[in-house]
Amino acid sequence: MSRVMRWDPFRNPMTLRDAMDRMFEDSFVPARVGWFAPVSVANLAIDMFETKDQVTVKAALPGVKPEQVEVTVTGDTLTIRGEAKEEKDIKEENYLCQERRYGVFSRSVALPAGLQADKAEAAFENGVLTLKIPKSEQIKPKSIQVKPK
Repeated sequence: MSRVMRWDPFRNPMTLRDAMDRMFEDSFVPARVGWFAPVSVANLAIDMFETKDQVTVKAALPGVKPEQVEVTVTGDTLTIRGEAKEEKDIKEENYLCQERRYGVFSRSVALPAGLQADKAEAAFENGVLTLKIPKSEQIKPKSIQVKPK
């Protein structure tokens, strides 16, 4: 049984660039089930959050091995790219349904300024890539003691 949810236009705001990217992806990538297509930007889900000391990025990469992933930081842009390989031991005519996508994927996101990319740490566990990037000392919040006169 499916659940009907009320549409909220402010729930997931989309930028004009996202809308244009989606339009072009939908125009050129057939929506047939079982079609072999690269994983689109929309399918590479990430979470990014910050603490006092660092920014953490988590990317869901199910079925991808750590050696198939490349992470780069250029300036304030983080790029995650890799390849999800198709299982070759199953014949196409034996599939009843094939919805997982295979191929090359890439996603770039803007990072906050003032991070120390050279000290970043990456870990890969249970299909989730976790990248921890420390903040530089200049942008960490500092407490200033107020002294009475």
